[in-house]
Amino acid sequence: MAAHTTSVPRTSGHPPNLALEKLIAASGASHKALAARVNQHCQAQGKPTHYTHTSVANWISGMLPRWPTPQAIATVLSERLGRPVSVAEIGMPQPATTSPEIGLDFPRELPRAIDTAIAWWTSGDQVNRRAFGRLAFAAAAFTTPSTRWLIQPADPDAATHHHAPGRRVGAADIAELHDAAEHARHIDSKYGGGSSGSSLVAACLRDRAAPLLKGTYTDAVGRELFSATAQLGRLAGYAAWDVGDQTAAQRHYIQALRLARAAGDVPLGGYVLASMSLQAGLNDHVDDAIDMAQGAYERARDHATPRTLAFFKLVESRAHARAARLQGHAYARRAAGLALAQSETLLGQAHPDDPDPTWIDFFNHARLAADATEIHRDLEMPHMVMRFEELATMPALTYTRSCGMRNAIVGSALLHARRLDEGLEHGHRAVDILGRVASIRSLTYMKDFLDALTPWNAEPRVRELRHRTRQELRVPA
Repeated sequence: MAAHTTSVPRTSGHPPNLALEKLIAASGASHKALAARVNQHCQAQGKPTHYTHTSVANWISGMLPRWPTPQAIATVLSERLGRPVSVAEIGMPQPATTSPEIGLDFPRELPRAIDTAIAWWTSGDQVNRRAFGRLAFAAAAFTTPSTRWLIQPADPDAATHHHAPGRRVGAADIAELHDAAEHARHIDSKYGGGSSGSSLVAACLRDRAAPLLKGTYTDAVGRELFSATAQLGRLAGYAAWDVGDQTAAQRHYIQALRLARAAGDVPLGGYVLASMSLQAGLNDHVDDAIDMAQGAYERARDHATPRTLAFFKLVESRAHARAARLQGHAYARRAAGLALAQSETLLGQAHPDDPDPTWIDFFNHARLAADATEIHRDLEMPHMVMRFEELATMPALTYTRSCGMRNAIVGSALLHARRLDEGLEHGHRAVDILGRVASIRSLTYMKDFLDALTPWNAEPRVRELRHRTRQELRVPA
């Protein structure tokens, strides 16, 4: 194995590992001697390596060697310094584990919370993705995180908590994270969670945000850093959910919620919790979804803008409507209507001069109307679906996935109203649009539409649409 193949390089401009550099200098070991001893330790563990003095220089410059090299480096430095040296102290992440519990922790203590987030987002090829992907969505995984966030949505101090911190984090670092989040957010809306935007978010969390979390920062800078990283984590969760990786999405959301708490960013924490509610609701855990949406609103009502609170109420309405669809309770129907009315009222109170966070800028009356079509489809009120469809004027070129799903939703409602011609028209339009996005979640809406087509299965034009859906979207028809 060549030395240059045993490290994962970060992109240029990333912070050097000052903690490692200082420890090597204190140990008195030359780069050549250190590399030789690391090779011996790796060989003893059945992982032969061929590191040289150049490899050591690369680690100091910011390259991350694969496991078990970080542990071997820490062991060699322990020998030289005559005291225990941990992997965290040399400025490298702990190894990821193949345990299904990875990423589910929501530690009370901030230092451990940072280490947990770094371990999840830098797990990479250490995780057995095949076994991991077989895990199902587990609503219980959200219980402790949501409870702890609701009880205490902010940590008292966000300054550096590491024993051997890296370089000082500045405004330019945080701006870079925000820019990455904004870029990925728009790509996701247009092309879906399976697009290049999701891989950019994952790379940014692993290669940029994780090293910064180990840096040196004041309380104010730390809170901005945690907030920016939480936004990236929420986007990673949404993208994972969109491509059907439910368990990874849960872990991204949990770590994003914990860092929003570290940031003291209550509105953002509520936004993450609302995202968790959406995932739970569409996995039919409607009671959990309702609790999380209501919790997001109640905890943030004295901290968030009307536009943000309006979105939380919209999410609550969606959860109640889903409950009404699954359980048929009259209470859920009334609760869905009330929450939607509250959302409309709050959105009407929003003002252009409000200090709205950038991540909520998508939410306007057109977006509310788009979601209201799904709410009223679940409430079996097709006339209201059509009323809100006329108001859902979000541009398809910007919100491609949403537009495609809405056509499937409206088509389903038309079919339930026995309006086959119009239903088929919306179905074909949905196929046209969804063929341009990489989104497994959006295909569940097409499956609902195809189910609603069942009474007309004998008709040639229905068979034609089913065949087209199977060929172009790979949806079993």
